[in-house]
Amino acid sequence: MARIADDTDFEMLKCLVDDNEGWSLELSKANTEVWTRSVAGCNFHMVKINTLFDDITSDTLFDVLHDPDYRRVWDTHMLASEEIGIVNVNNDVGYYAMSCPPPLKPRDFVLMRSWLDTGPHGEQMLISRSVTHRDWPPRKGYVRATSHLTGFVLRSKNNKCILSYVAHCDPQGALPPWLVNKVTHTLGPRMIKDLKKAALGYIEWKNGQGNFRKPWRFPEEIAVPRISLSEFHDIEKTTEENATCENINNLNTDTSKEKKKTTMFKLPAIPKVTRKAQNQV
Repeated sequence: MARIADDTDFEMLKCLVDDNEGWSLELSKANTEVWTRSVAGCNFHMVKINTLFDDITSDTLFDVLHDPDYRRVWDTHMLASEEIGIVNVNNDVGYYAMSCPPPLKPRDFVLMRSWLDTGPHGEQMLISRSVTHRDWPPRKGYVRATSHLTGFVLRSKNNKCILSYVAHCDPQGALPPWLVNKVTHTLGPRMIKDLKKAALGYIEWKNGQGNFRKPWRFPEEIAVPRISLSEFHDIEKTTEENATCENINNLNTDTSKEKKKTTMFKLPAIPKVTRKAQNQV
């Protein structure tokens, strides 16, 4: 059975975005920094981005990240998106498919998402990761990718928004790790640029819609079916992959001067996949 994020997971997320120890700075430009770090036992790097949006509030950005109707407007890489169901008012499961540059096949995901809003002077956070479900197998023409962790932390500062993003993903297929890592370093800033542009236009777009629903803020507006957590499962792990997961969990995420142990989000480790290079690229 899959698990949902709890307070410890959100604290872990904040530690990951705030503590730069063990990370390598790949890009520093204007208000944006891109960092990467290796994960023992895994060929794919973890990446994080810290940036400042000086003309966007965290509330607006939080809505943009949630709004499935608006995503169809601004996300040019999205091929399909479906709201599978809601576990509770702060946890849902969805399907997302995205295009990739030719000759790569499109990727798709089944994602469990959790979010937390600590108030107007606090922080807004989202965590998502891949899960499996028997009714949502890999689709023909797509390669089922794995998100071990995707997280956002939004903080308000004088009507500005400090955005922190961290991700650790495996695109699956037969892509060489060096290529994936190189592309990841460049796609992150593009995503941030697209997200900022979308946020700047969101309020005007939303005001022009006949339906002003925001179920992530107002649970009474939830229209998708309620689903049981027992229907979904974390990505299966072998013995070796459990060791990889332990290495991820042991990344230093403590920001205090006196180091202490920190319990991290229990990420599903790298799934063991039989790959057919000629069919999955």
